[in-house]
Amino acid sequence: MRILFIGGTGDISTSVSRLAVQKGFDLFLLNRGQTKVDIPGVTLIKGDIHQPDQVSQALEGLRFDAVVNWVAFVPADIERDIALFRGKTRQYIFISSATVYQKPPVHSIITESTPLHNPYWQYASNKIACEERLLAAYRQEGFPVTVVRPSHTYAARIPSAIHGSPYTLAERLLKGLPVIVHGDGSSLWTLTHSEDFAKAFVGLLGNPASIGQSFHITSDEHLNWNQIHQTVAEALGVEANIVHIPSDFIARLDPGIGAGLIGDKTWSAIFDNSKIKTFVPGFQATIPFYAGIRKTLAWFDEDPGRKIVDPATHEKMDEIIRAYQSGGR
Repeated sequence: MRILFIGGTGDISTSVSRLAVQKGFDLFLLNRGQTKVDIPGVTLIKGDIHQPDQVSQALEGLRFDAVVNWVAFVPADIERDIALFRGKTRQYIFISSATVYQKPPVHSIITESTPLHNPYWQYASNKIACEERLLAAYRQEGFPVTVVRPSHTYAARIPSAIHGSPYTLAERLLKGLPVIVHGDGSSLWTLTHSEDFAKAFVGLLGNPASIGQSFHITSDEHLNWNQIHQTVAEALGVEANIVHIPSDFIARLDPGIGAGLIGDKTWSAIFDNSKIKTFVPGFQATIPFYAGIRKTLAWFDEDPGRKIVDPATHEKMDEIIRAYQSGGR
């Protein structure tokens, strides 16, 4: 099959790209050429998706069994893609997000039929609007959309609720600095290694039964936020100095961080993966977090230049902790 990825070199999409090539797909990556691509077997097409005329020219004469846009975030992106790929692909996969699901949740288990409603985070609201436009195009003209909603998927980033850049949390832990855990740390969360995500996702590529359908893809492991931070610390060989701070307090001090808490990570997230397992028989996430985080840390250790730390994030974390401990409760 001939597959086009718009993007394809991000934290999640790199694992999918590698597995797609291993499975024998004829994979094309369309991007601006600003990111080094170390994925043997792919065909690179230089183009900026935000320049539709340029992309149309770069793809002239090509037809695809599936097009996946890893970098579509707002409805304008969708209108552009419908115009670009109408009649040129048998499947268009939109990468949405599990943040679209109802917040606060009414039911403890999330399925694909859980209502889409998140007024707390503009990112999620935009993804919902994108989904709605694509499903309207499917109903009205048969545009062959499949929607995929990743949850918290990691590989080249250390999972954290608020600690910013890829390595900031690890540096704070290694230096014995306090790390913030929102609330009392007991809410349950689902982390998925990108290699597990890839196994299910590749099974949807070119799958005609998936047209018009929506899927989330996650592991079946559920950890609370205390356990997540303690597991990262154990993998680093240190103790976690955890400071619990209410989400609404953090949101008052920093609305940007707060949107991702109140609109997502404050709430427990447990997913029913029955649907993806039905459409991709044999799919099972097999990388538990204690093993996955060690893979991530080993990746950082291979090249110290990957250990990106944001001093401003350190300052922000310290500011929030000082404000809370000084009686800001």
